[in-house]
Order: sequence, then C-alpha cells, then structure tokens
Amino acid sequence: MLGRVRFFLIVSCIIAFFSCNRNKVRQIPIIDFFKTPERSFYRISPDGKYVSYLKPFKDKQNIFIQSLADGKERMVTQFEDYSIRGDYFWTYNNQLVFSQDLIATDSVKMYAFDVATNKSRIILSLGNVRIGLVNRNRQQPDIITIKTNERDPGNFDVYRLNVKTGEMKTYLLNPGNITEWFADADGRIRLERASDGVNETILFRPDEDKPFKPIIENNFKNAVKPIAFTGVKNYFYALSNVNRDKMALVEINAEDGKEERTIFSCSKADITSFEYSKNKHRIEFTGWDESMPRKHFLAPDVEQMYQTIQQQLKGNEVRVVDRDSSENKFILNTYTDRNPGSYYLFEKNSGKLTKLSDINSSLVPAELCAMKPISYHARDGLLINGYLTLPRGDKSENYPVVVMPHDGPWGRDTWGYDDQVQFLANRGYAVFQVNYRGSTGYGKAFRSAGYKQVGGKIQDDITDGVHWLIDTKVANPKKIAIFGGRFGGFSALYGVSFHPELYSCAVVQYGLINFFTYIKDAPPFVKPYLKMTYEMVGNPETDADQLRAISPVFHTDKIKVPLIIFQGAKDQRANISELNQFVRELRKRNVDVKYFLKPNERAYFRSEHNRMEMYAEIEKFLDKNMRVKP
Repeated sequence: MLGRVRFFLIVSCIIAFFSCNRNKVRQIPIIDFFKTPERSFYRISPDGKYVSYLKPFKDKQNIFIQSLADGKERMVTQFEDYSIRGDYFWTYNNQLVFSQDLIATDSVKMYAFDVATNKSRIILSLGNVRIGLVNRNRQQPDIITIKTNERDPGNFDVYRLNVKTGEMKTYLLNPGNITEWFADADGRIRLERASDGVNETILFRPDEDKPFKPIIENNFKNAVKPIAFTGVKNYFYALSNVNRDKMALVEINAEDGKEERTIFSCSKADITSFEYSKNKHRIEFTGWDESMPRKHFLAPDVEQMYQTIQQQLKGNEVRVVDRDSSENKFILNTYTDRNPGSYYLFEKNSGKLTKLSDINSSLVPAELCAMKPISYHARDGLLINGYLTLPRGDKSENYPVVVMPHDGPWGRDTWGYDDQVQFLANRGYAVFQVNYRGSTGYGKAFRSAGYKQVGGKIQDDITDGVHWLIDTKVANPKKIAIFGGRFGGFSALYGVSFHPELYSCAVVQYGLINFFTYIKDAPPFVKPYLKMTYEMVGNPETDADQLRAISPVFHTDKIKVPLIIFQGAKDQRANISELNQFVRELRKRNVDVKYFLKPNERAYFRSEHNRMEMYAEIEKFLDKNMRVKP
C-alpha cells in the first residue's frame, strides 16, 4: 500500500513538473526584440531588375541592392558614422538617392548611386536643414523635385535637382504659408496647400504659366487632403471630411473646388490610407482602422491580386510598399500582432510570390501575445477604444499592468506588431493602450473633443481606462505602471503627479515636461502650425494658467513614485537644460529618478547599443518597482 502511494506521489510530481514547464513562458532576450532589423525599407528599381534595402553594418543601417536575375547582393554604402535614412528612393534612370542625418553637426548629405557604374557621389550637402522628396518625373528621369528650408528655416521652397550633376534650380519659392505641393502625371506642381495655422486653403493652377488661385478654404477642423489628379479634366482625388464627420475618399473639380462625388466612405472610421496607380491614374483600394485594419477595393483586378496573395499568406495583413514602373512587380510587407513581418516580391503576371526576408527571424510568433481590441465608457459617457495585450499563461486576472498612452495627442494606436508591447508582455505584464479623445481615425467630433483637453479629459480617459481594468479584475491595483514617449511621456508624468494612488512607477522616453517651452521653442519649420497648436493645445499667452497647471516641470512636489527617464541630447523638440533641472529638482525631493541622457541621439535611439541598454534598464526598473517575476 505504501509503495502504491509512493508511486502515485512520484507520478503526480512528474505530471506537475511537466505541466509547470509546459506553462512556463520563455524569457526572450532583449536583443531579439530591439535589434536593428535584418533587412528593412525595401524598394524596387523602376525597371524591375533590382530590389534595394537597408541592412545593418557595424551598428549602422546601410544600403544594399540585390539583382532579381541572379540573386547577387551588392553593398552600396559602408557608413560607420551615421545610418542611411529610410526615405531613400530610386529615380527613373536607375539612380538610388539617399541621405544621412549627421546628428553631431545638424547637417544633411544627399547622395546618388549609379547602378551601372557602381559609384556614389554627393549631390547635396546642407547645414541644419530639412530635405524631402516632392516628386519624381518619368519625362525627365535625371530631375527630382525636392523641398528644403535652406533659404528660410520657417518655410520650405521647392527645387528641381539634377541627380547626375548636382545642379539645383529654384522651382517655387514659398510666399510664407505653403505647406504641401501636389504634382500632375507629368511632374508639374498644380496644387498647393496653404495654412495660416488655423485656416487651410487649397490652391490650383491650370498650367505652370498661370498663378495659383484658391479653390477651397477650410477651418483646421475640416480637412481636404489632395492625393493625385485623376487624369480626367482637372479632377483630383482627395480625402475630405467637409460636411461629414468621417474622412471619405472623394473626387474634386480643381476648376472650382467643388466635390464631384464621394467614391467611398465608412460610417465607423476615417478613411486613412489608399493605394494609387500612376499608370492607370486610379485609386485601387482604400483603408481604415476600426478595431482591426480594413480595406475596400475599387479595382476588381487588384482585389483578385490580393485574394491570390492572401491565399498564400493566410492570417497576415498585407501592404504594398513599392512597385516597378510597369506595375507588374510589387514589394509586399506582411505582419500580424505577433509577427514583425516579412517582405515578399509578387509578380502579377505570373502570380508568383517570393519571400525576400524576415524583418526579425529571431522571434517566434507562437511565443508572443495577441493584441485584443477593447472598449469602455469614459466618465462622461464617451466610448473609448483601445487594445489590451495579455501575457501568455494560465492566469486570467490580477495582472501587473503597464499603461502605454500613445504620442500625439493627435495620433492613435492601431492593431499590429509593437516591439515594446511584446517585450513587456513577455516579461509578464498586461499592456494597455488607449485611443483617448483627440486620437485620429474616429472622426471629426471625436478628434475635436480632445481640443484643449491635453491635461483634462484626455487624461481622464486614461485614468478611467485604468479604473476599468481594476473594476474588471484585469489589473492588480497595486502593480500598475505608466510608460510613454513625447506626449505619452507627458501623460505618464501627469498620471503620477495627479493620480499617485494609481501608479507604482513611470517610464518616460523623451517626455514633454513644459508646454510653454515646447510651444515657444518649436523649430522654425513647425512655426506654420503654431496657431493651430494654440487652438488645439493652448496659447502660452492667453492660456498660461491652464498650461502651468498641467506642465510637470511646475509640479515636482507632487511626484512621489520612482521614475526612469531617457532622452537624446540632439532631440530638436527637447529643452535639455530644463530637463536636467527637472531631474535635479526631483532628486532634491528624494524622488527615485534614473536618468539617461545620450549624446548624438535624437528622440528615437538609433544606436542598437543604446537601445539594448535602455530596455535592459527598463526591465530592471519595472521588476524592482512592480515586483514581477517572469
């Protein structure tokens, strides 16, 4: 009898051992979440013969190209000082144009690489400016249209740049209020958007010999966003919420600015994305985000193409990131909430799908966590949407929670892969993301409800969400942290200042600590939007009391819980001396503050070494202050 009891005890122990090991979650190394992508920012050459991509070389992103004929890879750049920016592009004459942000000197260098000669050359070198592509022209493949604020830091002018000679000619000088330009199929700019900071105007000219004339005028609460000319008369496609709550895809007559027709709208969300064919001058589909990404196809052949792709990539969201000139070869990017994704080449004529690379092959989707849409009602009855990511395992309630308010305030969180969310969930935390009032994508009324509420109802929505987590027993009320960057960093500091009973600690990445200096010290290129900022956030002159009441820099006496702060010294939106003083004041008051200021970094830490250090410190900080054992 005793032997039989002993036998059952041994069997029970073995079963328990294997059960525990089966339910145990593997702690994924930090580097597997935050390392530089193996390959990213894929592009295809206009002739369809090459794909290009960024790939790490000595901790910096460099450009490589691969021949689609024989699969041979070629290294285009070997920079060890600064990475190539992700906004590089091909010209129609098989030149690769790319640039470096030289952070230490606040300057930019633009290069061109000729595939035929295998040589690179500098075509532009400017100090303390911003550069952006406006248009590429098939009729003049050596010429690209760019914008730069070299002449006036507060305004962008438009130039025609010869990528072979480096010659730059003025095309359009900015009178002081133009913020965006739109070209026709021949590369001629015939639409402009102007703003005085509060009111926006769309201007049109029938040809380059005529002056621009206003055709549409709106208050900033309404918006018309031109996309491209339709190829019929002077009509153009646009996204518009004029005379409606939700942004819709419309067609507008540029002669008089009148809306000819609504092409597609959704009653539940703003139309926010689209796919446009330059060859056929048509919108192929539109996209929007409800709780999950959605598409509506306008071209049957493209819908069939996507159905063919989805059959081979079931369960994945698919995005077209580039296409060749013939629109036969497409670069696709796929992802899920538990997979950072992969790149594929799709050949429309044959239906052939070829995998190019994974973004991060170290991660196993089955080990990661599902991002689930949630909703709750704020204290005034407004419906708030968001996402909740729970750790894997058998536990169903009483989680330690990390609240992650998004940057913005006029941005939003969407369903998909998020490296920070997955890292935290892997460490045993439930992660809560809130699309508070003011967030984009939910219509004009919802966005407007956030105006001048950055320290009011927006923060109430976050607080109400935390209480909802507690009331539904998702959250352990004694183990809640708040974590954010820029405006999300402000929300984190606001939370621990004004609701100290809710939070155990806060993680702040390049946080906003003073609305006065953030608005007054805005870089010159942000100045055209200041009046709108006054309307949406607050005016430092007329709303001084309100901004002082919410800015964390004035409330160091209210913060009691531990903080960890990360900041890049070259962040153009940060006042570093003020942040240093803020940390000193907190430490004088015996607040436990860990502070990491990194030279030669802007807001986002580009150095892989710095990112690894940051998340290792975050892990230790949360473990210490939330007492979580993975």
